[in-house]
Amino acid sequence: MAHGPSTSSPVIRDIIAARASRRSFLKGFSAVGTLAATGSGFVGSLFADESFAASAASTLKFTELKRVYDKDMAVAPGYKADVVARWGDPMTGATAAFDGTVPSAAEQMARFGYNCDYIAYMPLPKGSTSADHGLLCVNNEYISPNVIFPGLTEDDAGAKMTREQVDFGMAAMGHSIVEVKMDNGAWAMVQDSPYNRRLTLETPMALSGPVAGHDLVRTTADPDGRLVHGTNYNCGGGVTPWGTVLTCEEGASDTFGGKPERSTIAPVLERYGFDGSDVYGRARFHDRFDMTKEPNEPNRFDWVVEIDPYDPASTPIKRTALGRMSHEASTVVHNKDGRIVIYMGDDDYFEYTYRFVTKAAFDPAKPETSKDILDDGILSVARFDDDGTLHWLPLVHGQGPLTAENGFATQADVLLKTRLAADALGATPMDRPEDMETNPVTGRVYAVMTKNKKRAQDKLNPANTRPENLWGHIVELIPPGGRGRDADHTAEVYAWDLFVLAGNPADAATGSSFHPETSENGWFVCPDNITFDPAGRLWVATDGANDFGLPDGIYGIDTEGPARGLPKLLFTCPAGAEATGPCFTPDGKTLFVSVQHPAEDAETLDKAETLWPDFKGSLPRPSVIAIRKADDGAVGA
Repeated sequence: MAHGPSTSSPVIRDIIAARASRRSFLKGFSAVGTLAATGSGFVGSLFADESFAASAASTLKFTELKRVYDKDMAVAPGYKADVVARWGDPMTGATAAFDGTVPSAAEQMARFGYNCDYIAYMPLPKGSTSADHGLLCVNNEYISPNVIFPGLTEDDAGAKMTREQVDFGMAAMGHSIVEVKMDNGAWAMVQDSPYNRRLTLETPMALSGPVAGHDLVRTTADPDGRLVHGTNYNCGGGVTPWGTVLTCEEGASDTFGGKPERSTIAPVLERYGFDGSDVYGRARFHDRFDMTKEPNEPNRFDWVVEIDPYDPASTPIKRTALGRMSHEASTVVHNKDGRIVIYMGDDDYFEYTYRFVTKAAFDPAKPETSKDILDDGILSVARFDDDGTLHWLPLVHGQGPLTAENGFATQADVLLKTRLAADALGATPMDRPEDMETNPVTGRVYAVMTKNKKRAQDKLNPANTRPENLWGHIVELIPPGGRGRDADHTAEVYAWDLFVLAGNPADAATGSSFHPETSENGWFVCPDNITFDPAGRLWVATDGANDFGLPDGIYGIDTEGPARGLPKLLFTCPAGAEATGPCFTPDGKTLFVSVQHPAEDAETLDKAETLWPDFKGSLPRPSVIAIRKADDGAVGA
């Protein structure tokens, strides 16, 4: 079928036309006509009083990289990209260098984890703004058995992996914390640092908040329902003002076996995607991953986990007040009234965007005010209206349809069934919500929708305007109150806008929207993770460009001024890899990036397209890299 606004429904086109007419912003549309009138791509903001300039002067001064899909990574002229930490790198002084073979589960516990994702840079000492010494806190989302173990494919790994291989996978996932230092312009791990540690599926973690102790999280091993072993599918994250890291559990559904239909909450498990597929074969060796034997174990995952990286002896805490979903982000804002706000996306087809606002305020002068502050607050879900307003709908027991008669007996039930509660409130189904980040200069929030091939013509809405959206888009959330610190992230009503619609501008069928001066190397598809540099420029990491014969990579893009919406390509990944977890040091001179699953597109290990980054031995190795300007200036300047 044809794609894009050229075939969008009359309802959507009428909505856009009416809003553009009311606000007289036709100057922001392209010379070939408005989206509503002709179905062609637009430039500028549909709903805000902004437009793209006819001739731009980008604040990004680097020479754009020429896009090449290759076995190696590439970076723009005048920049360098160095590997900082690879899967298998030793994290203790007693651990030997990686020898090119898959370590045992016990050995893996002392080595950097697999498939790195979200990165938090935490300066050392704590509380400083050090940009050359700190901790890297890195999610290790999952493993790729087809390019780890000879002979295995992605489809048969669950049935064929041995006990040793299954246990290795459980040890390789989770989270890695490593001390790093920069010497002569190059970053390196401190192998014997006391801060170095791994969090895996065996790490004890406390359950806190309303769900702690609930009947549906009690198991044979934990009859009190307050202590979980491990974390799973760690994807996005965030950093708190008191120096902890939030790591997001992005789904657990396909890591469990057994019969979910026999559960007393089978409809809930179905809504969360649990089907007994057990893609890593865990249930064959570990009863807790068999839903027939331990029906409540799945409910102990899909939460946001708080970690204190500065205290290696601390116990991570699953903060259930933030809701249960396939968490892709947990971006933290210290609001002007002192309260903490956390933005979250639920990464699945037709899922929602969320916000959590604490009841109490955090006072940096009183560190004790941070204790358990994330256990009490209001979780809300977003409804995007066609008049350009966004309404945050509170997920509070007893309000509206969230009552015992409708299956929500307590607030704990609301949180255990977050998706069902959001359904009941009429939230706006989105095109796979990914990262959400706040611009430190403008105070606006950017929500990434990576793609949604399943959206049909009759399922379009004002914030998701393209059927069978293969390319993704970015939505701009505009809190009231002013710019930067003046923005009120606790307000019940925001404005919203469509920032960019991804896709190839040369292909009208995509209905893409970028600045008209976007180069053939600058447009992108499938935005995933994002971050901001200190100057307020947006940096986009992509995941899915390989499906279009392109490399995934990192793009810089201005969010205001003459070059609003004009992306420039800085970095590309090696074959089969995605770029994820972009993170700046406080001075903006280092951009850390995770290069996840190199060569994963190969059916089996012997067919791997690349052995990046070592190009020797037999295994590709997911890694964290550091991108820096050769003259030691700020990235992008």
